[in-house]
Parts: sequence; C-alpha cells; structure tokens
Amino acid sequence: MKWIRFTLETHTDAVDILSYMLDEIGVEGIEIEDHIPLTEEEKRQMYVDILPDPEENDGSAKVHFYMEPENCNPDTVIMQVQNIFQEIKSYTNIGKGTVSLSETEDKDWVNNWKTFFKPFRAADNVVIKPTWETTNVEDYAPEKDVVVEIDPGIAFGTGTHETTKLCIQALSKWGCKDKRIFDIGCGSGILAIAALKLGASFACATDIDEVAVDVAGENMEINGLKPEQYQLYAGDLIENVAKDHSYTFSAPTATERSVNGKKLSELAGGGYDIVTANILADVLVPLTPVIVNQMKPGAVYITSGIIDDKEQTVVDAVKAAGLEILEVTYQGEWVSVTARKQA
Repeated sequence: MKWIRFTLETHTDAVDILSYMLDEIGVEGIEIEDHIPLTEEEKRQMYVDILPDPEENDGSAKVHFYMEPENCNPDTVIMQVQNIFQEIKSYTNIGKGTVSLSETEDKDWVNNWKTFFKPFRAADNVVIKPTWETTNVEDYAPEKDVVVEIDPGIAFGTGTHETTKLCIQALSKWGCKDKRIFDIGCGSGILAIAALKLGASFACATDIDEVAVDVAGENMEINGLKPEQYQLYAGDLIENVAKDHSYTFSAPTATERSVNGKKLSELAGGGYDIVTANILADVLVPLTPVIVNQMKPGAVYITSGIIDDKEQTVVDAVKAAGLEILEVTYQGEWVSVTARKQA
C-alpha cells in the first residue's frame, strides 16, 4: 500500500505547537527529525550501547505525517498546514515554514513509535506505563506509586508531553481523594485515569473526537476501572453540543448510547471538585467562562497546553471568569495555570 508523506520544514521552537494543531485537523501521528542533543535520561531509555555522533543543532526540524491517498485531498491538507503556519508565526519561530509531499511505500508509522515509548515517572507518585511494557522505572515503589497503563492508539496523550506531566503533577499536588473530576479534551483518557488511580470517586471525560473517546474507554478498562467510576462523552462543551456515538468499548453504561438531544453540559452535570483542560490557549479562553458552571464552590481548575507566549492571555481569561489564580508552573516552553472557584 502507498501513502502520501507530508513534510513540514520548520524550527524546533514550533514542533510542539504544530503537533497540537495537526492533531486538531485529524493528523494521526507524526515523525520528528531534529538535531536537539539527547538528555541523559533519553540516552538511557534508548537501550543501545553506541550512539552516533550528533549533528550540530541549527534549530531546524522536519515534521512528517502520512495519509492514505483515498482518504485525503492533498491540496486541502497543504492549505490547512499553511494556515497553521500563518497562525503561529506571530508567537513562535516557524523556520522555513514550508510543506511538501511525496509518495512512499507501505510503512507501519502508526506503531513504530512504540519502540521509544518506555515507562516513566510523571509525578512523585504516578508512573506511566505503556501496555506493552513492564514497570521498569527507577525508584518504583508499589506501596506508594500508582501505575497508569496507556495505549494511546491514535489519540493524543502518552503522558510524555510537558503539558500532560504538568497536569498530572497538579492532580497529585492538589489531591484527588474522594473527588469528582471533569476532564475536557481527554485524548487517551490519561488525566481522568490518573485522577481515578489517585483516589477520585468519579470522572467524566469528554473530547470533540469520537476516536479519542473510544481510546479513553479502552484505557479505562485496561486500568481495571469499573463502569460506574466514569462517564465518557464525545462533544464540544463550548458549543454545548454532544454527539451521538456508538462506543466500541464494553462498559455497559456506555454502549449504543444516544444523547437524545441533550446538551453536553446536561449530560456531564455539575458539582465537580477538579476540572482539567489540557488544551491549546485559544480554546481555553472561550472554554473557561463556560466550565465555571460545572465547578462546585472551591473547585480547582487545572489547565495546560499553553505555550509560554500565551500565558498572560490564559491568566487574564481565568481571572475574568472570577477564578483565583493558585499557581503557574512551567516545563520548558509550556505553562500550566491552576486556579480555584470562590467557595
């Protein structure tokens, strides 16, 4: 089988934000070529004895993704990528900012990345483990660590991204014991699962992408969570639209469910103790005044997916919604803003 290979020439500064925005237009996985030196931890995880001498890091990067010819219009995809470059160049270095395409032979690009996804510690008491690996993490302590098993499939959320780590660390810090969690933009379900493993009594997770909701449901089952512990919906909370969707996983509360014309806010309900939203800043701004209605007094709002240039924009939106900023934390160029609704 042949694939269309799209190649984006850009700068390393833009790679993370590109990965987010490509996911938004339906790109199912990317390959990244750059010359950023490996960290000592990354070298240990590669399980090889000899590494090649690295090329000089000039900041350039290539992002590749693949599509089946019968399932895409190349001109449309190129236009979407060009629009993304146009949008982000005002706040990040996009380098050449070009996109090209070529034809390539059959390639198992969906699964090749699994070779490099190893167990790791996301927070002091949370270990993320791919389903195909054993728990092999330095200082792993079964008596204190919770293990979240993840197979992200083609949904966003392995836990390795800085924004996901920031959210998991915030969940651990602010505590989930006996609390109700609302995870918006759930992707693989990793944040809702982590919260439940940390003692949350219930989690509602939503995503605009039906595939992500399916993957989240499968990961709930993999982690041994009971159907009554969670609810999953496909829909857009900003537009307050829920999608009819026949879920592929086996939880009896979630099969062949019709939303019967209900709005997503009705289905999700309210009274949540913690809301997580690991989404781009441009979505967080209109989402924040909406999500306040689902939060109980004193509830904590954990956000990430925020590139550093957008920090103040999100902080202003959070304050405008009447929430009190508790902390702003950072990993690399990514930011997490945590706030609280007044009691």
